[in-house]
Amino acid sequence: MDSTSVSSWKEAFLVYTKPRVLGMLFLGFSAGLPFLLVFSTLSAWLNDVGIQKSIIGFFSWVGITYSIKVFWAPVIDHLRIPVLTNLLGKRRSWMLLAQIGIAFGLLGMAATDPSTHIQTIAWFALLVAFSSATQDISIDAYRIEAIDKKYQAAMAASYVLGYRLALLAAGAGAFYIADFHNWSIAYISMAALMFVGIITTLIIREPNHVRDHDVDEQEEALKAKLHIKNKNGYLGRLASWFSTAVISPFVEFFTRNGKQALIILGLIAVYKISDITMGVMANPFYLDLGFSKTEIANVTKIFGFFMTIAGAALGGVLVIRYGLLKPLVLGAILIASTNLLFATLALSDPDTVLLAIVISADNLSGGIATSVFIAYLSSLTNSAYTATQYALFSSLMTLPAKFIGGFSGIVVEVQGYFIFFVYAAVLGLPAILIATYLLRQQLKEGKLS
Repeated sequence: MDSTSVSSWKEAFLVYTKPRVLGMLFLGFSAGLPFLLVFSTLSAWLNDVGIQKSIIGFFSWVGITYSIKVFWAPVIDHLRIPVLTNLLGKRRSWMLLAQIGIAFGLLGMAATDPSTHIQTIAWFALLVAFSSATQDISIDAYRIEAIDKKYQAAMAASYVLGYRLALLAAGAGAFYIADFHNWSIAYISMAALMFVGIITTLIIREPNHVRDHDVDEQEEALKAKLHIKNKNGYLGRLASWFSTAVISPFVEFFTRNGKQALIILGLIAVYKISDITMGVMANPFYLDLGFSKTEIANVTKIFGFFMTIAGAALGGVLVIRYGLLKPLVLGAILIASTNLLFATLALSDPDTVLLAIVISADNLSGGIATSVFIAYLSSLTNSAYTATQYALFSSLMTLPAKFIGGFSGIVVEVQGYFIFFVYAAVLGLPAILIATYLLRQQLKEGKLS
């Protein structure tokens, strides 16, 4: 390996020392902290105080807010918050408001007895989930605008590390505190940890917001086509805002990408299908294979955590070295291939070492694919509509995968685990083919980045 290559690799790894990239670690922690506190951790608390299982199940509905955040992303892109926006800027003002909403909601949950005021707990949980989804929109927009696109995978890797650490705090950490004290103290502690995000938001610099002149012209042309240009009155202003904030981001994306727009959206829809489908049946598979809960926890949590972080970091380096599309193709191939390792495991006797190898490969691959894919989605946005377009992409990324993943149990029951994992691997082929096609197109056009 020549000295130039060594220097390039060294420079690629040094991306993780950049202040913006380091800042994403703390913002990732702030984003990850509320998630379990309105899902599995909350379910444990409700079960602890004797709430009926049917009611606990209904609480999962608060998670719908994460899947429909695209509906209020245009507001975050265009609405200024009185006083706060002037003080902090567009992205940081929404971040801070959302973080305060999360902390307030967690304190409200801590102050409420679920055994006597379950509806109040539900409203506070909804506030936490809504504020958390709003924070996600704001942080995603900040991440994309704060630094050049070639560093987006590194930003994503730093974010993933912070997010994973937050999941440990809100999962195991909350359980430990509840065991030594009570659930109210646990949720008060989690609310206090939101200061990690609040302080980070106050320290970081607002990214530059550059308006594209072509975008302004497109917006005016669209209003003219819709016959709402220069219309007065409340309805006229509302129609004008809706055209600019909601319709224009979609029009701009299709105008900019032309014939490839639908192909790109197709890739977004299928890229995570193989990974998410496999994940639905992972824990039942480990148990049915004969591994103990302790073995599963030790291998999946310890190896899983570190290999995911290593994979995400490696993904960031690969993007800096080779651009976006080559690592994107690699990630799609790795995700599908590791499902075949699980198929091999399904034919083997329980072996902790083999389980560790398969889990390590799966999480390393998943980490690479995740950070690269986030960087790819980020590169597709226009700075005029960052929040709206990224929220659309992230929703499209998960909804088809979750729907198809819902049939996983049927495949296992009818065909068994070996066929299921082969099936999950085959589901990864469309992503490989579409990503390869886009790579070949860029190579042909001479604009590979």
